[in-house]
Amino acid sequence: MADTATPLRVPAEKLESFIAKAFQAVGISAAESKSIAELMVRADVQGSEGHGVFRLPQYIRRIKGGAVNLKPNIRVEREAAGMALVNGDNGMGHLVMRFATEKAIEKAKIAGVAWVGVQWSNHAGPASLYAAMPMEHGMIGLYLAVGNANHLPAWGGLDMLLSTNPIAVAVPAQEEESIVLDMATTVAAYGKVKTKAQRGETMPEGWMMDRQGRPLTDPKRANEGFLLPIGGYKGYGLALIFGLLAGTLNGAAMGRNVVDFNADDTTPTNTGHAIVAINIEAFQPVAEFRRSVDALVRDLRKSERLPGVDRIRLPGEGSHAARADRSKNGIPLPAQLAVALNQLAGELRIQPLG
Repeated sequence: MADTATPLRVPAEKLESFIAKAFQAVGISAAESKSIAELMVRADVQGSEGHGVFRLPQYIRRIKGGAVNLKPNIRVEREAAGMALVNGDNGMGHLVMRFATEKAIEKAKIAGVAWVGVQWSNHAGPASLYAAMPMEHGMIGLYLAVGNANHLPAWGGLDMLLSTNPIAVAVPAQEEESIVLDMATTVAAYGKVKTKAQRGETMPEGWMMDRQGRPLTDPKRANEGFLLPIGGYKGYGLALIFGLLAGTLNGAAMGRNVVDFNADDTTPTNTGHAIVAINIEAFQPVAEFRRSVDALVRDLRKSERLPGVDRIRLPGEGSHAARADRSKNGIPLPAQLAVALNQLAGELRIQPLG
């Protein structure tokens, strides 16, 4: 039965402090705990609920299980003018990806475009977190990753050899909101399946299928089936290509080598990512580009609509709305999640959220 209780609203600052204390309690430095917590809360503020504080108990389990290096030497293994390969040394993915994104931005300022691949990382939260960072420097960001569990077979197959392998692209505007596309190559990301299960909700038909080809709507039976790709065989093709670029190219896990971090708390995942920073100034004046984006956004919004359609929406609008609401009113925590976090606080001997 669905959880109908009114979610607890927690200020972002309070949630960030709680998360940081949890990571400090298991041995991560204060500075790095704060960095991870800030990115996790940023995910919740923008509405990426499957990748924010919801993941904290799982992260802590894997740290306690020895699957994550608490004192990583995050470093560049290979580099050229417009590229780098970062070795995350099995550190927390948020730390690794922040390092890699900053490296891409630094290189793009000189080279115009920079591609940074990542190996030996971990789950790092929603793709848009890192795609959006280059926008603060007048750049376009593009992010790819190999998901942390295989829930997708080849088109027509049954063996789980691919993950949700997401892509995010962030494009800055001038007066309009930035355009931020953040999507899995499956109809739904697996994090959404997990949040549905925690809340006691059913999934819409079209998210998953069982091994006999029938719709699967009970998220607690997710291990009996697999996620469905967007656009049928086209989504399968995208998942494959993104995995090759973010995983295989970087010497990171792909295919049968991907570790299911939902079920395994002890094995390093060697998660692969790729971040691309495109310096707009290398192509045209940034202000001119931003104004062009504004004009396109306004044309799209003003375009003729189908009957019954109230307005034309653009990628990122949901996140912008969530950010405005949650920055002011706090982050909603469903009752079951709040209970799980307070239980975790007891185990770690830190102050509970309340």
